[in-house]
Amino acid sequence: MTSTSARETRIVADPDVPLVRITREFDAPPEKVFRAHTDPELVARWQGPHGMETRMEHYDCRTGGSYRYVHTRDGEEHAFHGSFHDVRPAQLIVQTFTYDGMPDDVALERLVLEELPGGRTRLTATSLVDSFEGRDAFLASGMETGVREGYERLDALLAH
Repeated sequence: MTSTSARETRIVADPDVPLVRITREFDAPPEKVFRAHTDPELVARWQGPHGMETRMEHYDCRTGGSYRYVHTRDGEEHAFHGSFHDVRPAQLIVQTFTYDGMPDDVALERLVLEELPGGRTRLTATSLVDSFEGRDAFLASGMETGVREGYERLDALLAH
């Protein structure tokens, strides 16, 4: 079992560029963490905050693929879409990310999986937007809660 601090989701706004960096460790090997990020059925089970359901409209996680999904709760809907630019099994996913509610704010995201001793994985994700205002709006949107709670849900999924 990992200490609480190692499993903490760290979300940091870079002071020099409009970028958010997320780091998190998981008690599973990179292959399993990668599959949970690329298999649409698995992604739908963990992504987003507690109490939200994810409806996949399409999710083709491969270099050149694209996605669109909708988070729903009590009639409320939040849709997201983007393109996968580079997908390398158990290592890397580079994609764009757009929230339909803010269509002019497109993030370039890079997710890196690093193998740790004991069959564990460190995930480092960066989201770069075109302005500090866009980055701050991204953070103010509740993204932090969704990321933290989603990774808690991912822990449970990876435990099986």
